[in-house]
Amino acid sequence: MTAAIQVNAVEKSFGNVRIIRDLNLSVAKGERHAIIGPNGAGKSTTFNLISGHIKPTSGEIRLNGEVTSGLRPFEINRRGLSRSFQVTNVFARMTVWENVRCAVLWATGHRYAFWKNVDDLPEVKQRTAEILDDIHLSHRRDVPAGLLTYAEQRELEIGITIAGGASVIMLDEPTAGMSHAETERAVALIRRLTEGRTLVIVEHDMSVVFGLADRISVLVYGHIIASGTPEEIRGNPKVKEAYLGEEVD
Repeated sequence: MTAAIQVNAVEKSFGNVRIIRDLNLSVAKGERHAIIGPNGAGKSTTFNLISGHIKPTSGEIRLNGEVTSGLRPFEINRRGLSRSFQVTNVFARMTVWENVRCAVLWATGHRYAFWKNVDDLPEVKQRTAEILDDIHLSHRRDVPAGLLTYAEQRELEIGITIAGGASVIMLDEPTAGMSHAETERAVALIRRLTEGRTLVIVEHDMSVVFGLADRISVLVYGHIIASGTPEEIRGNPKVKEAYLGEEVD
């Protein structure tokens, strides 16, 4: 079966500094795959490479079998990949409803036209309402996004990310800065909204990683040192030594 994401021998250098070294990664369709590693390992760079925000120095990236390395982010998005960012990325002055509706408009093929009234598009209104129900923010629909709590803003961003109906969802540290209760709610939301889709997640909270992921890849100094099930990664001596901080005899 064709992988949802296939990264083959990718390298990325900034000047003389090599950040990503011979990166090979395969994410199966429908899999929840976590990428973990110490600070500076290259996790966000890997996300940026896959989503097209930066181009690889060498190597190849495929999305559902199609080569996407070198394409621009919106071109990759239109091929079925959507992502969030470490820093909450919403339109602060627009309402919760308007934020989600913007994503839905593009996903349903509507483009800017001054003679059209977006309130006259029933399929857009219905889909926007459905997403707000999914992320439990219907009661906050008329609130400017900038006035939401931090956890609510992260939930809104997840809603925007899935609004386009992408088959591959990438979430960059979605629970960072959340309390334990907020994290549990976010994980339940992510699990439910990504059902039947491919999920790639970067996350520092190991309870989230081991509780959510089907497979885990460990990135150290821009190179994946291990990939496997949570049980395999937990027992891998290389991972214990390089990442989990345990000495190996």
